[in-house]
Amino acid sequence: MPLLALFIAVPIIEIALFIQVGGLIGLWPTLGIVIVTAILGTWLVKSQGRQVLADLQGRFNDLRDPTEPLAHGAMILFSGALLLTPGFFTDAVGFLLLIPGFRTMAFEWLRKRVRVQSFTMGGGPAQRAARDDVVEGSFHEVEPDTPKVPGNSGWTRH
Repeated sequence: MPLLALFIAVPIIEIALFIQVGGLIGLWPTLGIVIVTAILGTWLVKSQGRQVLADLQGRFNDLRDPTEPLAHGAMILFSGALLLTPGFFTDAVGFLLLIPGFRTMAFEWLRKRVRVQSFTMGGGPAQRAARDDVVEGSFHEVEPDTPKVPGNSGWTRH
């Protein structure tokens, strides 16, 4: 039900903001702001995404918990979708999600409400357990003594 309310409320808020801003500054400046915020947002998403990806790679290389950079990456991806959606409310939320401090607060808020049962990372190469029923050995192939008949494939006996 809360998701349905969100899907109804956000477009209504956006329409109301478009009407208010358009009435104050006019149609073309309003459309210009929407286009500029989309371009600026795209550039910011790209730069923030690179930083988070570098942090994620560093954590994987050091075998540290990648949860926080993954969450930051998801929030940056979501902010990109919001910034490409025309509207002032979605742009405001999208720009908020591009602020690292805000993302950290949102991550901590989520961390308190989501419980992860287990998390393992790495573990090294898989090792085969020693078994008593395995016999080491070598082999050589033995050819049959039957002469080859020209045109015969060897798959059938005549």
